[in-house]
Amino acid sequence: MESHQLILRFFSFLLHFNGWLYPFFKIYHYFCRNHQTNRSIMDKLSSFWKFLGKHKYLITVLIFIVVVGFVDENSILYRMELAKEEMNIRSEIEKYREEYRESTQKLDELNADSNSIERIAREKYFMKKPNEDIFVFAEDQP
Repeated sequence: MESHQLILRFFSFLLHFNGWLYPFFKIYHYFCRNHQTNRSIMDKLSSFWKFLGKHKYLITVLIFIVVVGFVDENSILYRMELAKEEMNIRSEIEKYREEYRESTQKLDELNADSNSIERIAREKYFMKKPNEDIFVFAEDQP
């Protein structure tokens, strides 16, 4: 009696006691029914499993690299995107700090000297004293 016939009888014995083994029985029966053509399929499957067994550590490392690098929610690509965004935000913060320094300096200048308030009022808002005339010269633009 061949080994596949023994396994077939074993599955049929278990089939009487456990109905949930029926799909496994059908799969095994399919592979054993046509012994000549399925032998090449079984050989291919066994060579595939041998390859997996031989290179299991390399395959595990490659799967880990793919998951960590591209698939995971904290992947390397996502972290690079976050680092770029952080760099943009830091440059924006530095721009606003410089703007704050300039505004603080102007405010201190205005608080210290009343002539500077008058100068700004005359230059920006064209204000004048009651007995003065203002002449505005327009610059020629090309």
